[in-house]
Amino acid sequence: MKPITEYQDYRQYMRDFYAERKRSSYFTWRKFASLAGFASSAYLKLVSDGQTTLSKPGIPKVARAMGLEGFDYTYFTLLVKFGNAKNDDEKESALSELEHEARMNKIRIVDADAFRYYETPACPIIRELAPIMPGATFGEIASKIRQGVTAAEVREILQFLVNANLLQKNADGTYEQTQKTVRGSKEAIPLAIRTMNRKMSELAVRSIIKDSVEERNFSGITMGIDKPTYDRITEEIDIFRKKIVDIANECQTIDQVYQMNLQIFPLTDKIESSDSRKEK
Repeated sequence: MKPITEYQDYRQYMRDFYAERKRSSYFTWRKFASLAGFASSAYLKLVSDGQTTLSKPGIPKVARAMGLEGFDYTYFTLLVKFGNAKNDDEKESALSELEHEARMNKIRIVDADAFRYYETPACPIIRELAPIMPGATFGEIASKIRQGVTAAEVREILQFLVNANLLQKNADGTYEQTQKTVRGSKEAIPLAIRTMNRKMSELAVRSIIKDSVEERNFSGITMGIDKPTYDRITEEIDIFRKKIVDIANECQTIDQVYQMNLQIFPLTDKIESSDSRKEK
């Protein structure tokens, strides 16, 4: 069975634990529940299938039944907190705690790297900026970023990007980008992307106020459409985004870092058609 630090879903860990025990001995969900001290023989099966959540008092019981101690116990507890979170703020809190515990125990978890990269706009900005400022000091890099980053933060972020293999530091002290993409679990990456999109949108609002019209381009359309039309529009956006990436990759004289947000989102709830209302 894989180490618990390779899991991002506590339910999957419970399912794998059950399957492992079942392969080597007579083991049932009833037996699992009994080991954990639950009266209901079906409770842990319902938890592992996602039909209910593992309660806070149940965490130490299940962890003890699976033989988890020390950091593994803490990691499982935070996995449950992450999996049971009701909103993005709670999920972010759980992932931050996971990252902290991993650093304290000198254990690297992939999702921590992925979330760390996306949780602050400074990471992708510095990843783009450092290679085009060879020989620059941390303070000089910080001075070029319009969102108020300090030299100490630049130094710490550069170290993270190198450790995560998102930047390569050469022998002469210059940086270059690797081809490595930021990877993580299906549980954490959507959360990280939502966090990045939210913070980049906040920077877009600041740009409207602070930046001249010669440096920025903002436009918008308010329109009434249906789902098939929405699907067609998002397909065109994907095609356009890929074309923009190709154009950017052709640039040989990079001298500035930009962010382009492509957004389409609902402003109203769906309106039932008159035919649908008549049917009711």
